[in-house]
Amino acid sequence: MTDKIRVLLVDDSVLARSALRAIFETDAGFEVMAEVANGVEAVAQVKRERPDLIAMDLVMPKMGGIEAIEEIMSSRPVPILVVSDYTSAQSAYAAVSHGAVDVVAKPGLDADGIHTFLERARLVARIPVITHVKALRYQRATPVAEPLLPPLIASDASVRQGPVFAIASSTGGPQALAQILGQLPGAFACPVLVAQHVIPGFAAGMAQWLATVSNLPVKLAELGEPVLPGVVYLSPSEAHLAISRNYRIDLQKVRASDVYRPSCNVLLDSVAQVCGERSVGIILTGMGSDGAKGIASIRAAGGQTLAQDETSSVVYGMNRVAIDSGKVDRVLPLEDIAGAMVRLMNRMMRP
Repeated sequence: MTDKIRVLLVDDSVLARSALRAIFETDAGFEVMAEVANGVEAVAQVKRERPDLIAMDLVMPKMGGIEAIEEIMSSRPVPILVVSDYTSAQSAYAAVSHGAVDVVAKPGLDADGIHTFLERARLVARIPVITHVKALRYQRATPVAEPLLPPLIASDASVRQGPVFAIASSTGGPQALAQILGQLPGAFACPVLVAQHVIPGFAAGMAQWLATVSNLPVKLAELGEPVLPGVVYLSPSEAHLAISRNYRIDLQKVRASDVYRPSCNVLLDSVAQVCGERSVGIILTGMGSDGAKGIASIRAAGGQTLAQDETSSVVYGMNRVAIDSGKVDRVLPLEDIAGAMVRLMNRMMRP
């Protein structure tokens, strides 16, 4: 009997597998149980002996990573960590919709990069996973059946009449964001700003993937652009997203000492300061405590605060800290958050 995390490596590159094996072998908490070169072999290996964690590339012969993830998660679910490069970032987040837990960049050989990779792998291995029915996909969903009042916001000049929504998320966040944005109606007439912890270079791919499942346009936030109603702005990983007093995008420099990138607290604090009682802060699944301070700022400014509940969270961490602080107005299952956003929009936009 062993407490080690048993890892299956899936990559068609012998060099890539050797590098990953060497990295896992630096930590006594892991054991590489097997290596395979494609999805067909991965599915067969999981059927023979279920690992605790799969570290998987996406581009492989015979059966690619996404198809293998779908097969494994529909029959014998295992926590899957997609190990990808920047060029396939959009496909990597598409893999999340098929059941992968998280996405990481292929690690370098520097000590910090190896430590970060192993900590992410350790976290993913501990996350309970469920069977994913093959027919299910993150698609543009039928919008929530909430009545919409005639929109009061028509342009950037009048955006200050209504609320600004700020969403904070981390591990499990891409899946949660996909569900929320797929449920929001295309007529949702408020800006949505998102700080999702993401590895450098992958934010653009995430934005592109979220745009395929959202009823609203999704884009990577750009410095100085106006904050428009009905647009979702995702923070780049290389900067902290904030809103300026003239309702434009502000991107703040990331410091070497910053633990969370991008910072959820920076976004939520700025929305509280600029929008006051017209601010809505939402904190979703994620590891750590980032966002709890920002949620408290929105509450103190007279805004509204929501949090994802424990049952629907991949990791009940960030949202737990915020909830335990007593600064969250409503705790909701993931499937109810979009409807709550529509109701808040209707209420807060009334003359």
